Amino acid sequence: MFEYVVFAIIILMASILQTSTGFGFSIMATPFLLLLFIPQDAIQINLILSLIISMALIRKIRKDVEWGMLRRFILGSIFGLSVGLWIFLSVNLNMLKLGVSLLILFLTLLLILNVRVRQENGRDLLVGGFSGILTASIGMPGPPLLLYFSGTDAEKEKLRSTTLAFYLFIYFVSLSIQIIFAGTTAKAWTSSALALPLVIVGLYFGQLLFHHINQKNFRTFTYVILIFTGIYLLFGK
Repeated sequence: MFEYVVFAIIILMASILQTSTGFGFSIMATPFLLLLFIPQDAIQINLILSLIISMALIRKIRKDVEWGMLRRFILGSIFGLSVGLWIFLSVNLNMLKLGVSLLILFLTLLLILNVRVRQENGRDLLVGGFSGILTASIGMPGPPLLLYFSGTDAEKEKLRSTTLAFYLFIYFVSLSIQIIFAGTTAKAWTSSALALPLVIVGLYFGQLLFHHINQKNFRTFTYVILIFTGIYLLFGK
């Protein structure tokens, strides 16, 4: 019962964060799911729920997708997926937790320092490649995109829509190749099914927060969550 309560809180908070900021479900959910489930189940639960969230959100904003950028992201990710799958199949749990925690802390530091990277076609391919590696290995495509988009002057609507469209592709492909090469378990799917009502609630409250909360304060709150997540995963048992 206690584990289910913790699981429910993780899914609810991650869903709210995703809807409010446009990122964050996998960044917040994956580290804590790794504490409750074996790596295969934790990552596949994240992929399943992230795919559902992306499908739910993209219908309203698909008209703003930047198709050229999306194609470059997808092309770059194809080369990264095989590397990510190898990491997923080869790295043990402790190394996986260490890598995820350091990645989150490093990303958060760059965001706080407002590090900016100019958007270019070649860099689209590179960012797509890194996202492919991270999605297939740990179910987290967001960090490279989040850092990359923090430095672009493109319209936020186009960036959010393009990111969600890319998520639809990368989550589906990553989940498929994991199932084919590593298999899956009933627990991953039943846990995902149990989490669906919480995801719906999180999407609703996330929309409310997006329209009512001060974005500067919420960004600070997001940084606190990311830092806590990274440190807890790094030193937690």
